[in-house]
Amino acid sequence: MMVCEFKPGLEGIPAAQSSISYVDGQKGILEYRGIQIEELAQKSTFLETAYLLIWGELPNKDELAEFEHEVLHHRRIKYRIRDMMKCFPESGHPMDALQASAAALGLFYSRRDLHNPAYILEAVVRLLATIPTMVAAFQLMRKGNDPVRPCDELDYSANFLYMLSEKEPDPLAARIFDVCLILHAEHTMNASTFSARVTASTLTDPYAVVASAVGTLGGPLHGGANEEVIQMLEEIGTVENVRPYVEDCLQRKAKIMGFGHRVYKVKDPRAKILQDLAEQLFAKFGHDKYYDIAQEMERVVEEKLGQKGIYPNVDFYSGLVYRKLGIPTDLFTPVFAIARVAGWLAHWKEQLTENRIFRPTQVYNGRNGFAYVPIEQR
Repeated sequence: MMVCEFKPGLEGIPAAQSSISYVDGQKGILEYRGIQIEELAQKSTFLETAYLLIWGELPNKDELAEFEHEVLHHRRIKYRIRDMMKCFPESGHPMDALQASAAALGLFYSRRDLHNPAYILEAVVRLLATIPTMVAAFQLMRKGNDPVRPCDELDYSANFLYMLSEKEPDPLAARIFDVCLILHAEHTMNASTFSARVTASTLTDPYAVVASAVGTLGGPLHGGANEEVIQMLEEIGTVENVRPYVEDCLQRKAKIMGFGHRVYKVKDPRAKILQDLAEQLFAKFGHDKYYDIAQEMERVVEEKLGQKGIYPNVDFYSGLVYRKLGIPTDLFTPVFAIARVAGWLAHWKEQLTENRIFRPTQVYNGRNGFAYVPIEQR
C-alpha cells in the first residue's frame, strides 16, 4: 500500500495546471496571462482585465466594446432576488448575503450547457454584471432603503460607487476603485479559487461555483483579513502605540493582520500599488490618520520580522483605500469578491477544458477493528 505524505493545507502540492496567473514570491512578481500586474494597473480596465483572464487574450477594440455593452445591459437583478434579499436580517454579514444571492441567481439560470460557448459567455456576463448590484442592494436594503438602480451612463466601477450612494463619483475615485478590482481579480490557487475549481469539477452550474468561492473568501484568513486590518489600526489608535502593539503580538505569538503571505517573501506587489493609490486619494480628499499608523506598522514589522520574509500583503493597504472611497468596513470583502469573480470564472472555464473531478485521498489516523459496544454497556 502506498503511503502518502501529509501536508497540512496541501501546502506546496500542485492541485492543477493553469495558464491564468503566475506568482514569483521571492521576487514579488504577479502576472495575469503573462502581463505584469503593474502594467495592467496602469494601462488596463477591470473589464478588459476580466476578458484577458477568462478568454486568455487581450480583446481588440470591437471585442472589448461588445463585452462592456453586454455587461452594462445585464446589471439589473430580478425582483424576486431583490425581494428575497429584503428578508435577510439587517445584522447579517454582506458576504453571507452575497453567497445566498449568488446561489439564488442559479435558480433562474440552472441550465447546464457547459459545452456551449454561448452559455459560458452568458454566465460570465451575468455574474460579472450582477454581483456588484447585489452587494450594493443589500447595503442599502439593510438600512431600510430601496436599492439604487444601475446607471447606464456610468462604467463598471463608477456605477458600483454610484449604487452605494446615488451620487456620481469623482473620476479619480472611480479610476482608483477600478484599479483595486484589477489588483484583486486573480491570484493563482488560493483557497477560494481552489474551492471554485473543486465545485466546477463536479460539472455543476457556474452560479454554484461562485457561491462556493464566496463562502470560502469570507473567512478571516482569506478575504476577510482586510476588515481586520482596519479594526487593528483603530485599536492601536496612535503612531506611538504601534511598537508596543507589535511587540505584544510577537510575545503572544499572535497574528498581525495584513502581514505575511503563503507565497510572497517580499512586499506584495499589489500592496505597493495600493499604497500609492491611498496616497493619491489622501492628496485630493484629505489625509487619514490611520495611514500614519499603517506606515509605522510597516516599519516596525519589517524591523522585527523582515528577515523572516514577512511584509505587507494585499490586505494591509486596501482597507484604507476603500475607507476613503466611502465603502463601509464590512463591504471590504464583498468588494474583493466583485473583483475575484473574474478569476473564479477564468478557473471555472479552464477546469472545463480537461475536467476530472477532484478526489484527494487522506491519511487515516484513527483506530481499526474496534468492536461495537451495546448502549446498555456504555
